[in-house]
Amino acid sequence: MTDLTTLDASVLAEKIHSREVSSVEVTQAHLDRISAVDSEYHAFLHVAGEQALEAAAAVDTSLAAGNAPASALAGVPIALKDIFTTTDMPTTCASKILEGWVAPYDATLTTKLRAAGIPILGKTNLDEFAMGSSTENSAYGPTRNPWDVTRIPGGSGGGSAAALASRQAPLAIGTDTGGSIRQPAAVTATVGTKPTYGTVSRFGLIACASSLDQGGPCGRTVLDTALLHEVIAGHDPRDSTSIDAPVRPVVAAAREGAHGDLRGVKVGVVKELHSDSYQSGVIASFDAAVEQLKALGAEVVEVSCPSFEYALASYYLVLPSEVSSNLARFDAMRYGMRVDDGNMSADQVMAATRAAGFGPEVKRRIMIGTYALSSGYYDAYYGSALKVRTLIARDFDKAYEDVDVLVSPTSPFTPWKLGEKVNDPLAMYLSDLCTLPTNLAGHCAMSVPSGLSADDNLPVGLQIMAPAMADERLYRVGAAYEAARGLIGTAV
Repeated sequence: MTDLTTLDASVLAEKIHSREVSSVEVTQAHLDRISAVDSEYHAFLHVAGEQALEAAAAVDTSLAAGNAPASALAGVPIALKDIFTTTDMPTTCASKILEGWVAPYDATLTTKLRAAGIPILGKTNLDEFAMGSSTENSAYGPTRNPWDVTRIPGGSGGGSAAALASRQAPLAIGTDTGGSIRQPAAVTATVGTKPTYGTVSRFGLIACASSLDQGGPCGRTVLDTALLHEVIAGHDPRDSTSIDAPVRPVVAAAREGAHGDLRGVKVGVVKELHSDSYQSGVIASFDAAVEQLKALGAEVVEVSCPSFEYALASYYLVLPSEVSSNLARFDAMRYGMRVDDGNMSADQVMAATRAAGFGPEVKRRIMIGTYALSSGYYDAYYGSALKVRTLIARDFDKAYEDVDVLVSPTSPFTPWKLGEKVNDPLAMYLSDLCTLPTNLAGHCAMSVPSGLSADDNLPVGLQIMAPAMADERLYRVGAAYEAARGLIGTAV
């Protein structure tokens, strides 16, 4: 019998909907896989086997009654990043300060998954409050890359990416604040999309940096990711930044792209995101990917976005400033951890709780942000960072006057060894060089596997970027490239 954990989500959906296999069988196969291998990878913080099987059984019962599937992915299980609220399992953000906390409400994205008949296998590991590029900042221990367990799986969404790469889940949800979907996808040979800001609800997504955070779909193929994208996207009046516009036709674009014809598509190679400082195998893989796009009929030109040079500096002022504000709510007064010996003032309780509950990287970013927002420094730091953010958006706008999509490596490096950069925050931050500009502009981008680096035989990703509200362009180009390049395969 075919191992159900090896099949794409789209194939599983077809088999479930035709009743060739049951959702319970598919879900149980993945729960068995989690039980067998996750001790090695630590992709999950919480496994919700009973709830997942109940949801799967409900799908099977509905299909047996002759009802149409609730969605194109009904019955196909998923792994959910532990930063979206869920009423039936803990939401910890991989932080001690929220250990064991169960939310009183579901995130909109969680609600959409449930309504679509998608069983939730459990909650995946991440860098604490989504702050990091390696998933080593989790208070519950690091996730390991299935391609090489001595290496990082990217961050902050390393748990979701590792679950896909190790066949513990056919689909996953991540969040992308500065590359936290795309960079893990790149270093695990999976697919991840950061949708246009405002097109996937942030209600119930516990905030890191509100103007940057965006939930998004993760899969092992472009089509699987597109199918999930259409499930989770859409306007939500409970999110004040939600865009009231129709969901983009990303599934149709992925199916069109799979035919492998990119004639009429103009692709821009971003000069500032192609550097000799990047790992040589990454550059070689990217250059080969560009040649493949040309062979598919795309016109390729070089594009300059000079303000991208300052994206890293801008991002690491904007993000910590918003972190400083957002994480003020964890005050030990209403929910979460509370350190109190019974003789402490409210200020002392708050200080002691935050000292014990937050990890080093979270504390670092809170302090940077608080300083950047402080009297006398606001204009020099935060104000200047916002001006740079505007310049980056203008560079994008100018580039998209001439091209349909932009491309670059997703990450300058393949996955590094666990512990290698944990004491060098700047070296860690540099892994996001290519992904940050898209978040600052609020646009959309995707990482699709582009092969294995000749340096170390580890995964490399091709980043495809498109303007706001043009997400379908990512899927057309990504699917065409994937079809021509061929699937890299899974790590195990």
